[in-house]
Amino acid sequence: MRWSGGRGSGNIEDRRGLGPAGAVGGLGAGGVILALIGYFVFGIDPSTTTQVLGGGQVQQQEGVRGGPADEAGRFVDVVATNVDDVWKTQLQGYRPADAIVIYDQATGTGCGMGQAAMGPFYCPADRRVYLDLSFWQELETKFGAGGEAARAYVIAHEIGHHVQNLTGASEEAQRMGAKGPTSGSVRLELQADCYAGVWVAHAARVSNGQVALDPRDIEDGLRAASAVGDDTLQRKSQGRVMPDAFTHGSSEQRMRWFRRGVEAGDPAACDTFSARTL
Repeated sequence: MRWSGGRGSGNIEDRRGLGPAGAVGGLGAGGVILALIGYFVFGIDPSTTTQVLGGGQVQQQEGVRGGPADEAGRFVDVVATNVDDVWKTQLQGYRPADAIVIYDQATGTGCGMGQAAMGPFYCPADRRVYLDLSFWQELETKFGAGGEAARAYVIAHEIGHHVQNLTGASEEAQRMGAKGPTSGSVRLELQADCYAGVWVAHAARVSNGQVALDPRDIEDGLRAASAVGDDTLQRKSQGRVMPDAFTHGSSEQRMRWFRRGVEAGDPAACDTFSARTL
């Protein structure tokens, strides 16, 4: 993947090394949401997640704002900036997320206490994407999806959730239910996969070729999408597939919608909410 000459916007909040902020009170709705993310996306025991979450009222931390100097931080900055530049051409009035937060171990969010074991996520309450960069290693070793293109797919997918927050798709998904093969949650996640593909289709054009993915990079992105399919994760964590518990879609569905975005290059092709077949 080509990215090192790309532009960074500095919309990064670097909380690495700060450690987790304190939290008081019960788990709270936000904490429950994050616990469920940890369970359904990454096969984490919810009891483990809730022990770390600690509370619903979480102290917000202030990290360093701007463009990180290290390679890992700069990669996030360049890719996220490129994704934003694509969406500025695809969605009228698009506004980037308030920040891409990079952290380690755990950090306070508007949705509760986030932790590294839960993987990347978007919090609509504070309009921020949260990334623990140690997840890149886990993506490769645990899920078999290594390489910069796989990491970029994750960033683009999470910013896709920000797009959905702006368009109202997130609210529509809530009305359609949180679990099941045709639930609002599955439709939301598959659309975010498709949106990641739309980014791939336009990345080079908006950056004058400074950020670009070749066919092999796209295969790495597909591998990442497949690795976090509900059926694949359920087989690994429980030894069986339970479609009624799906929250993100099967591996085949995630790859197919990602590829649809790449091939169409049009967000309109990502309308999972009207699709008869997911």
